[in-house]
Amino acid sequence: MAKVQLQLTSRDYLVESKMRHHFAVVDEPVTMGGDDNGATPVEYLYTALGSCVAITLRMYAQRKGWDLGKISVDISQKNVQTEDGVSQVFVEDISFEKEPTDEQKKRLKEIAGKCPVARIIKGENIIESNIL
Repeated sequence: MAKVQLQLTSRDYLVESKMRHHFAVVDEPVTMGGDDNGATPVEYLYTALGSCVAITLRMYAQRKGWDLGKISVDISQKNVQTEDGVSQVFVEDISFEKEPTDEQKKRLKEIAGKCPVARIIKGENIIESNIL
């Protein structure tokens, strides 16, 4: 199971994150009181979703023997009015360097929704917070 260690530094909103032997910096833009030393938490969420979709599609295409070339994913979010109020919708605009057939596009769209990060976001999750 993945484990990430994060520490909010003494510099306002600057967070240092360690993932295995990798490091990332999280911060807020100057307009939000940060120093803009890194991407925001939401930008990292978009990055996690988009990269997971791209990797999942590449793995699937390789198993099928499909050469799609480069895979690009643009992630955004929009509000949609529902019966229960307003819902957030993640929008994934996925494109391929080499044009897939209509049948391949249909299957790739299904597979995109099955990447692990998408499944986490879509599922009912429980967050257990422990104050140590």
